[in-house]
Amino acid sequence: MSKPFYVRFEVPPELAEKAYQALEQARKTGRIKKGTNETTKCVERGHAKLVLIAEDVDPPEIVAHLPLLCEEKKVPYVYVPSKKRLGEAAGIEVNAASACIIDPGEAKGLVDEIIKAVNELKTKAA
Repeated sequence: MSKPFYVRFEVPPELAEKAYQALEQARKTGRIKKGTNETTKCVERGHAKLVLIAEDVDPPEIVAHLPLLCEEKKVPYVYVPSKKRLGEAAGIEVNAASACIIDPGEAKGLVDEIIKAVNELKTKAA
């Protein structure tokens, strides 16, 4: 199956797994927001440190604005394959189309590592 139109670069499975782990760790030791509305507000206000966007969102228009907004506000973002898994990592029992890390807490090193890897991926994709 092809990637949705809003996916601008390919994220390796290992990096997506690290993103899930960072979100879980930040949920326990820092601050996160879950859901597209809360994520959008955090990006607009400049609070988000890292945005996670699910690739299997239907309809895709729900999250299609996030990559553009993140680029505009210079907020790093990463794609993850599953909205179900993203919801679990965010600590909710339903799917989450997107989530963001506001305060990474103990996940700071992991978040920095993810941001560095994403910047390299975006450079290759350009």
